[in-house]
Amino acid sequence: MPSTIHIDAHQHFWHIARGDYDWMDDSVAAIRHDIMPNDLKPHLKAHEINGTVVVQAAATVAETRFILQLADNTDFIKGVVGWVDLENAEAANTLDRLMVSPYFKGIRPMLQDIADTNWILQPAIIANLKEVAKRGLRLDALITPRHLEVILQLSEKLPQLQIVVDHCAKPEFTKDKNAQIIWCEGMAKLAKQPNVMCKISGLANEAGPDWNSDKLKPYIDHVIEAFGTSRLMWGSDWPVLNLVGDYARWWEVSAELLIDLSDQERAAIYGGNAIKFYGLQI
Repeated sequence: MPSTIHIDAHQHFWHIARGDYDWMDDSVAAIRHDIMPNDLKPHLKAHEINGTVVVQAAATVAETRFILQLADNTDFIKGVVGWVDLENAEAANTLDRLMVSPYFKGIRPMLQDIADTNWILQPAIIANLKEVAKRGLRLDALITPRHLEVILQLSEKLPQLQIVVDHCAKPEFTKDKNAQIIWCEGMAKLAKQPNVMCKISGLANEAGPDWNSDKLKPYIDHVIEAFGTSRLMWGSDWPVLNLVGDYARWWEVSAELLIDLSDQERAAIYGGNAIKFYGLQI
C-alpha cells in the first residue's frame, strides 16, 4: 500500500436502461450512455488513485441499491453516498436497510433541483436528518449559492450532522460582483461551522468549456483560506466532467491549483480527509 492514499471523493456511474436519471436531457447527450466501473478504471490507474466514493445520480433508493451492488463487485469503490426520501416517515428504516452494506456512507438529496430553497429545513426532514446523524452517516449538500444560508442554519440546528458541500456550492463564474460577494461571504460563514467540509470538485463544469487554472484559482484560494486544508477533499465529478474536459486535465489543473501547499496538506485533500470524513476502509 502506498504511503499516500489518493481518493476520488466524488464520481458517478449509471446504467441508462434503469430509467430513473430524470436530469439527463439533451444538454448532457454526450454522457447519456452507460458508464460503469471498467470505464473509470484506466483513469484511476493512470493517476495512482486508490479508491473512490460513488455519489448518487438519481433520486431513488433503487439507484442507491444499484451502486451498492457495484461496490460489492468493484475493488476500488470504497464508499457510496446514496439517496433516501427525507419526507417519508419510514426514512430511518430505509437507512437501516441500506446500512447492511458496509459501503453505505451517507445520503445526498438533490437540493439544487428542488425549487423550494428552504425545503431541507422542514421539521419532518430535520427529524430524519437527526436519524442520519444518529447512525453516523453523512450529508452531501448538492447546492448552489442560494442555499448557503440554509445549509448554515442546518449546520447550526444539527451540529452532530457531518456535512460536505459538493462542488464548492457551484459558484457563478460571472463578472457580477454581487454574485461573487454572496458566494464568498456565504462560504466563509459556512466554513466557521466545524461540522462542515467542502469538496473541490465540479468547478470545471461551472466555469464552462474555457476553464483553466487561472479561472478557477480565486475560488480554490478562497475555500482553502476559509476551510483550511483539513476540511477540503478532492473529487473529479467524473463523468459529468467529460462535458467540458477529461480526467487527466482535471488532475493536471488541480495540481497547478494546489502547488503552493505542503506535501502533507495535499495528501489530506487528495485522500486523507475523505477517508476520515466518510470512514472509508482502505
